[in-house]
Amino acid sequence: MGKSVIIIGGGIAGMEAAARIAAMGKEVILLEKSDQLGGHLRKWDRLFPTRRKSDEVFEYLSNGLNDKVTIRLNIKINKIKKDDRHFFVILEDGESLKSDALLLTTGYDLFEAGKKEEYGYGIYDNVITSADLEAMFRNSAEIKTSGNQKPRRVGFVHCVGSRDEKAGHLYCSKVCCVTGVKQAIEIKEKQPDTEIFCFYMDLRMFDRYFEDLYYEAQQKWGIQFIRGRLSESCENPDHSILVKVEDTLTGRPLKMTVDLLVLLSGFVPSSDTNKLADMLGLLPGSDGFLTPVDEHFRTNETQVDGLFLAGTVKGPATIENTITDARSAAISIIKYLEK
Repeated sequence: MGKSVIIIGGGIAGMEAAARIAAMGKEVILLEKSDQLGGHLRKWDRLFPTRRKSDEVFEYLSNGLNDKVTIRLNIKINKIKKDDRHFFVILEDGESLKSDALLLTTGYDLFEAGKKEEYGYGIYDNVITSADLEAMFRNSAEIKTSGNQKPRRVGFVHCVGSRDEKAGHLYCSKVCCVTGVKQAIEIKEKQPDTEIFCFYMDLRMFDRYFEDLYYEAQQKWGIQFIRGRLSESCENPDHSILVKVEDTLTGRPLKMTVDLLVLLSGFVPSSDTNKLADMLGLLPGSDGFLTPVDEHFRTNETQVDGLFLAGTVKGPATIENTITDARSAAISIIKYLEK
């Protein structure tokens, strides 16, 4: 009794782990750098594969936070120290928080699409990211171009910043393919006359119902999938986008004009995670994400006694996998505290 846990990161994993640990009678301090909980979830509209509203998931996570969870927002961490038994998190204003265990759930960042200059993000108004498109879904009944027109043709580019040696990220971000398929269907639901083309390396629809969504996109909505890598895009005088693609199935170059080009940006390690890892002496894996002490049997533990990991701090994951991993971390922490 009386044991406490500090959780750094108030996204999906942090909220779910806090709820589970608090439900087992432990005091939790949940630290979040922004002015609200929820992380990337709060920016999304509907979720794959069922297109459930993201607000439902956030409400579920929020309802689990009882009076044993102290929520601290707009937090900046200056230093983390550890003695034989406790962790001390020193905030920017000098306040020191003490706990018996520490859980990192600082998540991920999205790849900065502007780094792929040949795609035109940040240069051409009608080149956007999947996150930008999701904001349109959340805030508007219609999808429109920068000229306030409904797009007649939309292109999706998969694997932007992932599986890309030049970008320094050889790994797959797992959720980009299904996100692109989901978003393509949503545009067709809103605006059935829009032509949609998805340019992909290969589709990795690995989880349950993902293939069903892919078949729905083709058979019900007529969305066209072209296996090819976008080499370049440029802006036409009317602000539409000319894309140049190598069709890898036919071995021929392809040119096409689209009114809106959507870049499916992948996951990258959070800059906040890297700073905390340095404070705690943790070494990231070859992909830059943090690695548990054993990837089969102790997936939430680290080489630092009492320090745990959960969620996308360890690499790309779906919301379902993130919630499951947060519950696993909670069990591991309770076991550690009672040891």
